[in-house]
Amino acid sequence: MKKGRMSAWQLLVCCGLLAAVTLFLCLLFSLRKKEDGFGEFCQRLFVREMTANTIGLHYSLAHPERFGIKEYLVTLPIYEPGSELRASDGFMALWAEFQALPTESLSEEDQYACDCLKRELLLSIALADFPYYGDPLSPVQGMQGELPILLSEYAFREAKDVEEYLMLLSQTGEYFSSLLQYETEKCEAGLSPSAESLLQAAEECDTIVTLSQLEQGQSLFQTSFQERLDGLSGAASLSPEEKQAFLSRNNAILAGIVLPAFQELKAGLIKLSRTAPKNPVALSSLPQGREYYRLLLASVTGSSKTPEEVRSLLERTLVQETEAIRQLTASYPGCLASLKTGSYEDLGFSDASVILSDLEARMKGIYPDLPEQCSVTVKSVSPGLQSFCAPAFYLTSPLDEVTDNVIYVNPAATPSGLELYVTLAHEGYPGHLYQNAYSAANLLSLPNNRLRQLTGCGGYLEGWALYVEQYAYDDASKLLISQGRAADAVCVQIAKHERSLRLCLCALFDLMIHYDGAEIKDLTDVLAAFGAKQDADLAPLYAYICAAPCNYMKYYLGYLELLKLKEEARQLWAESYDDLRFHEFFLTWGPADFVSLENKLKEDLADNFRLPGKQLKDDKTDESQPIGRKSKIDKK
Repeated sequence: MKKGRMSAWQLLVCCGLLAAVTLFLCLLFSLRKKEDGFGEFCQRLFVREMTANTIGLHYSLAHPERFGIKEYLVTLPIYEPGSELRASDGFMALWAEFQALPTESLSEEDQYACDCLKRELLLSIALADFPYYGDPLSPVQGMQGELPILLSEYAFREAKDVEEYLMLLSQTGEYFSSLLQYETEKCEAGLSPSAESLLQAAEECDTIVTLSQLEQGQSLFQTSFQERLDGLSGAASLSPEEKQAFLSRNNAILAGIVLPAFQELKAGLIKLSRTAPKNPVALSSLPQGREYYRLLLASVTGSSKTPEEVRSLLERTLVQETEAIRQLTASYPGCLASLKTGSYEDLGFSDASVILSDLEARMKGIYPDLPEQCSVTVKSVSPGLQSFCAPAFYLTSPLDEVTDNVIYVNPAATPSGLELYVTLAHEGYPGHLYQNAYSAANLLSLPNNRLRQLTGCGGYLEGWALYVEQYAYDDASKLLISQGRAADAVCVQIAKHERSLRLCLCALFDLMIHYDGAEIKDLTDVLAAFGAKQDADLAPLYAYICAAPCNYMKYYLGYLELLKLKEEARQLWAESYDDLRFHEFFLTWGPADFVSLENKLKEDLADNFRLPGKQLKDDKTDESQPIGRKSKIDKK
């Protein structure tokens, strides 16, 4: 079938962060029918976004036909040479149609969606003036590492899904060739990443799939394919002959297309590295790089703060976190022994499924109930991906099927004890998994407004996950106190502030490197001001931040914006405030940028606070009732 053509911004949308769709709009080049109403515009926009690439569609919707999507091309987002330079044309065409929409009589929910879309569209138009500043082959969450994960978890619900999967797999060669074309154009434009960055991406290609793995049947692409075929049951079950035919086709595509694709991508990256800059490349060193960083910061985090305002906020937070640690250690000198031995890290259990159950049970009275029961499967990251993957991560479930979820734990970097506890809170309950399930149920209650199902930003998602992670430290302290380990509980609080302090420093370093042009020595000076060791090797961190601008900001600035919004709610609602009420507000009106959330908060004061489709009662939650249904948790 003919393959869809998309710009490089669309490639970034497909980088595994499928919920972060700030830059999705560049594919919309010709949304006609201006006489249509708002609902038709939303549906047309929704269908265009969902059908632009099949992986995105499959991860977003389990049953696209229920959303008016009955036919679509099975395609990976192939980059067309030079299309990056034409991205702004699509944005401007959409902007013209958006401005022509009749918005005078929109409902509150529709107007809110318009406000969210307007901000994203304006930022996307501005970012389109910076072609080739993105990097879909970054060693940090680049497609050479993300695509195998997305393909290995591509759900098989019926035989049709297997056919579409194999069609996508067969496009891997053309897809990687298009990525390499983009990277070549990026280098020719004088915006090349560093040689080290290119070589790291090349090294990743060399380990994900190998001839030895294929010959032994141990490739991630083989083992996961077999598991998914075996999982087809009932009306979707396959005969032994059908299953063997699929296995043979999969092996043929892997040997004839996928393996050569990774090898050619590796060779191309190595070739580009020979003329690339030796040192890590910060945005501040590029033409208009500081302006691009300012726009990227707003787009990724959802914050309206300028870099200068962010710097002041981070510096104040550094002082606060440092003082909190000083006060805890001074007030509880008995905890110093536990800090040295690390005994506080042992919470009494280490099994991921047990931890998830404990975290879910502790949500009672603090977080709103999920309308449906969810199951969680904990899987291990494939050996070929372990050296490049995070300690744990959650793959977003489809909007219309959030009951089955997967959390990956990386054996090569598996945290234990306290670290595993807070990591699973971040990824599972009440973090990404819970937030995704709650948002999906809420958005499905707005069938005439598809815009809310498209808009959002990484700062909202990761800010929430870091926020509940910090909550989990408090839960861990309570657990230790219940075990009679008061000193260890204090140590957990110190660890909580140390975690916040580290992320705050990394976010500040991100701004210093990409906005101020800071070098490693400047970062060392900052650490020295906080009493850190002078011999700390900051070169790996410096290179990481150069390869992933605003990545730390997405987490930490998103977290600080959430705390700011929470404090504003506390002041506005006064005696009517409680955490459950704020969490319900935040989850119901998101995912969204913090500008839109703050405006909505100010509209909904204590006396008339309202959630879409329902009135929030003023009475407290009956704590005799569970806040969330019990999950079925399987471990692999």
